[in-house]
Amino acid sequence: MKKKFLPSAKIALVLVYSVIVAGALVRMTGSGMGCPDWPKCFGYYIPPTDVEELTWRPNKTFEKGQVIVKDEALWVANADFTTAEQFNESHWRPYTKHDYAIFNPTHTWIEYLNRLCGALAGIAVFIMAVYSLAWRKSKARITALSWLTVFLMGFQAWLGATVVYSVLNPVKITLHMVVALVIVALMLYIIRTASGTGSEKKYDPLFTKMLWGALFLSLTQVVIGTQVRQFVDMQVKNLGYDNMAAVLSNPDWDFYLHRTFSFVVLFFNVWLYLRNRRLVLGYKKLDWVLGLIGLEIATGIAMYYFDFPFGSQAAHLVLASALFGVQFYLVLEARAAKKQL
Repeated sequence: MKKKFLPSAKIALVLVYSVIVAGALVRMTGSGMGCPDWPKCFGYYIPPTDVEELTWRPNKTFEKGQVIVKDEALWVANADFTTAEQFNESHWRPYTKHDYAIFNPTHTWIEYLNRLCGALAGIAVFIMAVYSLAWRKSKARITALSWLTVFLMGFQAWLGATVVYSVLNPVKITLHMVVALVIVALMLYIIRTASGTGSEKKYDPLFTKMLWGALFLSLTQVVIGTQVRQFVDMQVKNLGYDNMAAVLSNPDWDFYLHRTFSFVVLFFNVWLYLRNRRLVLGYKKLDWVLGLIGLEIATGIAMYYFDFPFGSQAAHLVLASALFGVQFYLVLEARAAKKQL
């Protein structure tokens, strides 16, 4: 089982990142409410492709839990039945989690893809945790942290449901993103611990402290960015996709804070890069960090000055997640270097 653990953990990490990518696609397309219920989608395990499937009509068969859109509201079937000539409310109950009753097949299937990726990632993490039992005697923390990751995946799924029920509450969206990054960090720690990889890097106390600082700054920047994203979503809802040039014509203070904070993040990481080279510490992944920050800034510039080119919003979020992962791995390398003193 030990031989299978590392491959399963790496596959699980890739699938967790696939959920982040799918979530970015959901945000980019405004598909967060594509499925107004959870865990099913309009009461189906495989969502509908046509509004006809969600429309009441005589002599149509419905199964318990299936949803229709009627009079701008959602109704849920109480049992399996076939409709009569007239609509009978006794067969239905109103959906009370929220009052969002819009069907957009594109949004529905994008959100369904996000949930499917989440389910696959959850299964992969569970398989990893089962294999981790082989470590329970030699490195018990691997087993404990693997099962903690399973718990966090379940918590993340529950958070996803609360995001839907709250009709995309910005605080819950932010927490949803932060938990995803915590899961990434846990899995990177588990993989590095299980691999038994040593460190050829040199230890420098100030450098290590600044690494932690850079990681904290990146996480803070992600949190601020989710608030900016919420502002953009509201502007798009009010102005429409045909007026993207006006979305940031009068931004709130979160935007200016996010933009200014990017220079702080860049400064910290350039300092780390230069100190790493001057002291020959050996942290080569700092090249990745600067590359990711450069791409992150480029996508931010593209969104502001070129009216949100297609894919720029999703790329911005995915790049931030990748940056966090690389920075956390650098912290793990620095910790390993300290232990080898």
